[in-house]
Amino acid sequence: MKWLRYIVPLVALVVTMTGITPDAEAGAVSQQFAKNDFLKLPEWSVTTSGYGGKLLLSDSPETVTADGIMYQDTVKGDARLFFHHVNGTDKPKKIVVLLENTGTEPVHITVSQHGLGGPGLDYLAVGKAAQMAYLKGGDLYLVEVSPQGTAELAVGLSSIIVEPNALVNGIYDFSADQPVKVKTIMLPVNEDIEKFAAQAKVLPADQYKLRGTFDNKDRLLVPVNVYNAKDDGMVAVTLADNKIDRYARGVDATDGSQVLNYGNYGVVYKLFIPSSALDNKLSCYLNPRGGEYAGGLGVKYRYQEQPVLATPSDRLSFGVHGSTDAAFIGAFDGGQSLWLTFSPPGASNLPVKLVIAPDFAAAIHGS
Repeated sequence: MKWLRYIVPLVALVVTMTGITPDAEAGAVSQQFAKNDFLKLPEWSVTTSGYGGKLLLSDSPETVTADGIMYQDTVKGDARLFFHHVNGTDKPKKIVVLLENTGTEPVHITVSQHGLGGPGLDYLAVGKAAQMAYLKGGDLYLVEVSPQGTAELAVGLSSIIVEPNALVNGIYDFSADQPVKVKTIMLPVNEDIEKFAAQAKVLPADQYKLRGTFDNKDRLLVPVNVYNAKDDGMVAVTLADNKIDRYARGVDATDGSQVLNYGNYGVVYKLFIPSSALDNKLSCYLNPRGGEYAGGLGVKYRYQEQPVLATPSDRLSFGVHGSTDAAFIGAFDGGQSLWLTFSPPGASNLPVKLVIAPDFAAAIHGS
């Protein structure tokens, strides 16, 4: 079967963790996957709750053909900015995120988590780099914006030249103790940023209108039932398909229009996987459904954060063969605390399925 060659890298990862021979593991995996195309897997029922502060999404115009403001809004408190823009001109540019304080008191910004990818011409690689850096966390820093003053949110980005056709993707979690205006801007290399921002016009959105401000930047997913490998077999949780998992609805602050976050870019999902201790091990996989995909995944197991997992880990991207293409996340003991952190990567296609299954390597040994 042609799809078996896409399972081989997945098998190699299982072998590394378990010591199972490739032939034995491949046989067990192929038998199970042959029975259940990922698209046909039963959906594991989960309860979804939105929480957290505002999500500012700046992805339209995605390809920026003129200098100006791609998106802007004023926020206070807990927020996340996800920006994703290509220099669509024939000249080098700068793409920056400027904070403006129009009040009479200083604004104190705490950037708690962030990731930056690019600039680069391989858009999947840029999106994957931004997400991997974001999920790794760390590097908390502070920004103060003086009254009637400005400061940069993405520190150092203004010193980077963005060549024609290059993409920049950033994800920044921050908290502001006073209202602050956030602007994503493209401008000429030699322009003064503050002076340019003061007179720059808001650029029209492209046909996809993928920009806006959305409530509840995070989603918590808790299954209705505990996973039982013997009884449940292989199940899936579908994310960002706008049927089972709805797209976020918000408002474009530049014109007041209602907008839809196609793909839920910038939304961070926390999925809890409760499992029965009587069923030994379970396995988890990521299956992209919308096309080519390159990202990362956070894993917290037995209350310990694990190294961020690239999806896929053996190459840049996957997902062309959506019914069977999968990345192995890991094999885990049943009855242990297990959390997965997912967010749609920039430049990748959605939706995806998180697949939970009996651990085939354990089944080979009868353990």
